[in-house]
Amino acid sequence: MTLKGTGQLLFCIVLLFIARGTIAQPIYAGRYTTIFTAPPANVPTPKTPDAPLTGNGDIGLTFGGEPGELQYYFGKNDFWRAYPVYPGGGIALPGGLRLTIPALKGADYYAEQLPGKGVIHASFKKEAQQVTIDSWVAATHNTVVIEITANKTCTLQPVLWAAKGNTAINTAGTTEKVTWVTRSFENTPLLEWPCHVALAMRVLGNNGSTNKTITLAPGKKTIIAVTIYTSNDRTNWKEAAITEAKALTPAVIEKMYAAHQQWWRNFWDRSSVQVNDSVIEKYYYTSQYLFACASRGNKLAPGIWGPFITKDSTAWGGDYHLNYNYQAPYWAAYSSNHLDLTDNYDQPLLDYMEKGKVHAMELLQVKGIYYPVGIGPKGLCTTRWPLTPEEMLQRYGTRDNTIDSGYKFLGQKINAVFGAGNMLMRFYSTYDAVYAWRIYPYLVACADFWEDYLKLENGRYVIYMDHYGEVMPNLRNNGQWRQLLGDFNSTLSLGLVKMLFKGIIEVSTFLKQDISRQEKWQDIVTRLSPFPVGETGGRQSLRPVERSPAEWLNKPMGLARVSIHGLLLPGGVCGPITDSAFNNILLSDVAHWKDKMQHIGEWGNTLNNGIETCFPGAVRVGYDADEILQQLKDRIAVQSFPNGWITQGGGGIETLSAVPMTINEMLLQSYEGVVRIFPNWNHSKNASFSKLRAYGAFLISSRLQNKRIEFVTILSEKGRACVMENPWPGKAVQLIRNGKKSGQLSGIRFSFPTKENELIVLKGI
Repeated sequence: MTLKGTGQLLFCIVLLFIARGTIAQPIYAGRYTTIFTAPPANVPTPKTPDAPLTGNGDIGLTFGGEPGELQYYFGKNDFWRAYPVYPGGGIALPGGLRLTIPALKGADYYAEQLPGKGVIHASFKKEAQQVTIDSWVAATHNTVVIEITANKTCTLQPVLWAAKGNTAINTAGTTEKVTWVTRSFENTPLLEWPCHVALAMRVLGNNGSTNKTITLAPGKKTIIAVTIYTSNDRTNWKEAAITEAKALTPAVIEKMYAAHQQWWRNFWDRSSVQVNDSVIEKYYYTSQYLFACASRGNKLAPGIWGPFITKDSTAWGGDYHLNYNYQAPYWAAYSSNHLDLTDNYDQPLLDYMEKGKVHAMELLQVKGIYYPVGIGPKGLCTTRWPLTPEEMLQRYGTRDNTIDSGYKFLGQKINAVFGAGNMLMRFYSTYDAVYAWRIYPYLVACADFWEDYLKLENGRYVIYMDHYGEVMPNLRNNGQWRQLLGDFNSTLSLGLVKMLFKGIIEVSTFLKQDISRQEKWQDIVTRLSPFPVGETGGRQSLRPVERSPAEWLNKPMGLARVSIHGLLLPGGVCGPITDSAFNNILLSDVAHWKDKMQHIGEWGNTLNNGIETCFPGAVRVGYDADEILQQLKDRIAVQSFPNGWITQGGGGIETLSAVPMTINEMLLQSYEGVVRIFPNWNHSKNASFSKLRAYGAFLISSRLQNKRIEFVTILSEKGRACVMENPWPGKAVQLIRNGKKSGQLSGIRFSFPTKENELIVLKGI
């Protein structure tokens, strides 16, 4: 073998190791520390906190307060007041820990949020006094650890507390060296299930000080650990918290921290991107960090605000809002290869199926499932109208609280199918048979509903009375809202219904189930009404609906957030490959978003809602990459918090998918059945990605350097055929399987078979 040939072989071997993940990749997240030089101003809050944050996907830690009196808020995804109306119902605050350090009153504030380590590091100085505090939520345990070191002797008073009120029952006590508090919801009318939480505190290394007053000795570390369990974790929730806290020692904490660090190393090794833009990369990795803090597959799913709860009665009850808020936070996790964060997604939707069937039959006289706009865990409905006519009048301008038998559907039939979008994204990303069997009954129930609900008129399937937006009584319309009902063929509905039937055909074929039903399902896909368009300003533009009683909907409005949900994300039924002519209409609509801007940062009208939808939607239709990135940076600058959380007027954690999903889609696309490498990226700008996940169960890495794609590596998990747009247009492509040349590929688009766990390298010739 020639020296040149030897070098090429070694290069391919390196690429194969990278594809497998056996060569460690740089943890780019560690570069993007977030620094705070002032105490948070937005804590406590019913929405997004602006404080340093960390968590383990179940327990969330919000670091509030001032140096002399720090305030830790402990949220937990599974601590709910299971009451069907908010305010009052929804996710609740377990409690927190107050640290009073008199010597630090008025001290300089400095804190760092460290995404590479899952730690909040703080340092407070006042004259010669300095105290450093490292806080972390153990990634593999139900324990919060706070490590405190002072350079001079001072005192600290820790006060563990449980939130009170809202019908809660509280207890407190001390067991040996453990201080504990509890909060419980039980035995109140309409409560669907009881829920309890215990917080147990142990102080270590404090030279015999009591838990009430701690003396911080110079250079000696004091550890305060709080173990938190709910009745959803353990039946013996209180005893478990106390027992585990009592067993803590410095050596146990050290082992816990080692496991914590290993978890975060493994997390960041799942995938990486480099785009040579420090602002975009910072928000890319910080967003993924915050979502990893908010969601863990073996725990209950996060609500709108994740576990970063700082008070009861958060906005919308912090529930699972099904007309996008619940689904959106997960969107980037599939392509970023963080599937473990998504394991909790399906359970609330599956748990509500029996109620959904009752709603469908009793309210609409159809089969299948029909979901209200908001649910919670364990079959909980969170969105009932106020229980008395008087409260209904005060809040909504009408005394009629019996609308839809007292449930908030808000004129929308599509919520259950909206929930199916994420299921299909994960299925296409994994082709996992166990997962397919898990979700298949839900998909069938959705199909049952729409087979019954759709009407076949004049050779096409049409959708009546499923509304583009929420339609409901409110104080602005004085409760007069029924005249707004009557949307016909909403783009949201048409897109998501097409997504459903295309998806269930794929899943049923994969599982070899209900093959006899596929003819009907395919007929719906084929004959579903076309997406409505009209003319505006001499060009074709998307209409939100075919017709509506609401005058503002009866004209072309262009592609917008709600339509994107049906057509592009999660719908995935449109794009440049699927229908290039229709895609050009959508592309033209995106190009006119700037016409509607009055201020920098308003592109796509995303200040209230939609940053997680509009930016990746613009990528999918092929809008200019440089313009998207600039608009994204402008949007971030206008409305985001110091902790890296991009905020908006509506929901919360859904914005955490905005930057990762936008970048992932720029570097790799596969949602139209064709893998595309750097499909919407300026090729004069260097970029690379490692182990992003594509539909077909492929893990893909590539690098663009000096205007040329250097290589593509593919790990095929399930041995499916790979259809790819040629990364080197006009050139032949060398196919290398497990380090050996295996023929050449050519053409604008090509397909090649793969084997399970096969490693493939593609290089332009």
